[in-house]
Amino acid sequence: MQKVTKAVIPAAGFGTRFLPATKSLPKEMFPIVDTPTLQYVVEEAVKSGITDIMIILGKNKKCIEDHFDYTVELEQILRNAGKTDQVRRMREIADMANIYYVRQKEMKGSGNAILTAQAFAGNDAFAVLFGDDVIYNEDNPCLSQLIRAYETTGKCIIGCQNVPRDEVSKYGVVRPGNVKGRYTELKGIQEKPPIDQAPSTLVNMGRFVFPPEIFELIRNTAPAPNGEVYLTDAIEQLARQDLVYAYEFEGKRYDVGDKMGYLEASVEYGLRDPALRPRLSEYLRQLAQTL
Repeated sequence: MQKVTKAVIPAAGFGTRFLPATKSLPKEMFPIVDTPTLQYVVEEAVKSGITDIMIILGKNKKCIEDHFDYTVELEQILRNAGKTDQVRRMREIADMANIYYVRQKEMKGSGNAILTAQAFAGNDAFAVLFGDDVIYNEDNPCLSQLIRAYETTGKCIIGCQNVPRDEVSKYGVVRPGNVKGRYTELKGIQEKPPIDQAPSTLVNMGRFVFPPEIFELIRNTAPAPNGEVYLTDAIEQLARQDLVYAYEFEGKRYDVGDKMGYLEASVEYGLRDPALRPRLSEYLRQLAQTL
């Protein structure tokens, strides 16, 4: 089976939950400690063996392209100041992968966004990583687990985790079939169901490995009443034709498109930084005493 080396990252949304900050700065560029959230997603892809990445942009997001490019003038200033380590780190950002860009001209849903990457993916299987989901697993990246699952089964893989039942209404919830280890046959996905109607506690966490057939299914998916074409509707069509697996991956997921999730990620990534951990830990201990 051909290796999965291409990934698509949708990053076209307006980020309205973070207004007014997102009026001028894309939410994908919000820093977690000193690294933009989108860079964590790109790094996960690269650590998983991805060599070519298509980032789907909306309007006013040119700074994303700039971030993954060389900055010759700044690099020269840093060299003159003897800060060669910072120059090396910035060069590594630009050299991580072959990164391409396409614009989603209209916000017509997640399915429409993925469809803009068809020419990029061609006839190859490809991964999708949503930029709102930062997943931490230092030794075994989430996408690497999903790619191995795809290469084992040859079937579409949806990255999932179990959540407390009182949280299922925030997610797309898997309607399960047979279960074997970390693999669950996906029979459908119910978007944000009421707690008492959720078919399981296994939910989609924004990571996928798709066969190229998904594009034709998206094209044949009827828009929702709001005019948007949803990726989950195309996945359900695929599940009616072939096996689709929900794979329960290992890792800590942060919903950085949510204010609380973004704050959690900032604190916990800060605690993982050896230089920040002592002072941040002491600050948090002192702060906890005042609550």
